[in-house]
Amino acid sequence: MATKLLIVEDEETLRESLKRMFSKEGYTVSTADSAEKGLQLIDEFIYDVIISDIILPGKDGIEMLSSVKEELPDQIFIVMTAYASLETAVKALRAGAYDYIMKPIMHEEIKQVVKNALIQKRLKIENVLLKREIGKSYDFSSIIGESPLLLSIMDETKKIADTRSNVLLLGETGTGKELFARVIHNNSSRKDMPFIPINCSVIPENLLESELFGHVKGSFTGAIASKKGLFEEADGGTIFLDEIGDITPYFQIKLLRVLEDQMIRPVGSNKALKIDVRLIVATNKDLESAVRENTFREDLYYRVNTISLTLPSLRERKTDIAILARHFLKLYSVEFQKNITEISDEAITMMTKCGWPGNVRELQNVIERAILIADTEIIMPDNLPLSMKNSDSFIKNSLDAHLSIEDYTKAFIMEYQSEYNEQTIAAMLGITRKSLWEKRKKWGIEKP
Repeated sequence: MATKLLIVEDEETLRESLKRMFSKEGYTVSTADSAEKGLQLIDEFIYDVIISDIILPGKDGIEMLSSVKEELPDQIFIVMTAYASLETAVKALRAGAYDYIMKPIMHEEIKQVVKNALIQKRLKIENVLLKREIGKSYDFSSIIGESPLLLSIMDETKKIADTRSNVLLLGETGTGKELFARVIHNNSSRKDMPFIPINCSVIPENLLESELFGHVKGSFTGAIASKKGLFEEADGGTIFLDEIGDITPYFQIKLLRVLEDQMIRPVGSNKALKIDVRLIVATNKDLESAVRENTFREDLYYRVNTISLTLPSLRERKTDIAILARHFLKLYSVEFQKNITEISDEAITMMTKCGWPGNVRELQNVIERAILIADTEIIMPDNLPLSMKNSDSFIKNSLDAHLSIEDYTKAFIMEYQSEYNEQTIAAMLGITRKSLWEKRKKWGIEKP
């Protein structure tokens, strides 16, 4: 389909000259000699590009531009002016013009400006389509499982996905909180805008405010240039704050103010910026207990807890273990280019009996490891970690002993560190490798 142009110019000679030139280039061209007639045509037809003189009888070009942008914010609008005035050009650009051309009009120049505008429009459309294509990987089919408990949570998630409400995701480490956050975002009206995940426990406390809200040049040592914060980058989209239970009381106050005012203030700036961000937060901590112990603000808790979803542990959805295992088998067989097509019944039985303290993330790591070391086309029990043979007794013993979170973490490290590498242990516990190293040092646990 030919590209459609509208030229609004009261000088007949120039108007007809531009029409002939663009018609020869293969464009479908309409013309008008006033803003009023141009606006009538825009009501009737959709134009890829509008080119208008600024000085027109009646409404001028900038008034016409403002009217167009109210109805069609993405419309490409190019202005022409005979006045070599920077003020006029800036006024047009501020009103939403794509570019401006100075009279007398040079044919090659205006043709190039139109071509550039159309290229930018095409790239913008392609970018939106790409985001939608990427979003497909985070539709509800990306949540693997058929257990009644999981399906119930998915039904709840579908109901709240396309709302403005903040969401609190609860559940053990490895249950898929970030996956659910991405699914919520990609099934909302914000899906074409940014989704930015942030792990609060990873960013050092002294950098958290700058990282999230930005800073201005010179606001602190090392701030050699101004920087946008992640909240500003996510404007119009979704921020996912993982491990929100780890933020300090000082930063809790900062975050509460942002949620109340929908405004951020970069470090060192006197100017607040309006933002439109949906917040999804997650934690594996008991925030209600933290509120009672005065380590987490009650007003912030109610702000982030507009809607709460508790994701089930893998132990609560054992019927999904085989489904998930075969899903990861297919995924990693392709990635590692190995012809492994099945998991033996014995291996499935062993996995079903496992306690899975690291939940889906741990299961994923186990299948990845099994595929790497397997020599046959079927995953056998010998390809699974030795600790899986008595892992259910470890969980049972831990529960019987009524271990605290700290004691359980210590026991977990000692139980599995000879079987898994540091990265896997840290991932299964939902902590960083640095945190794992600090815990070993604190408890005097020797690295195997």
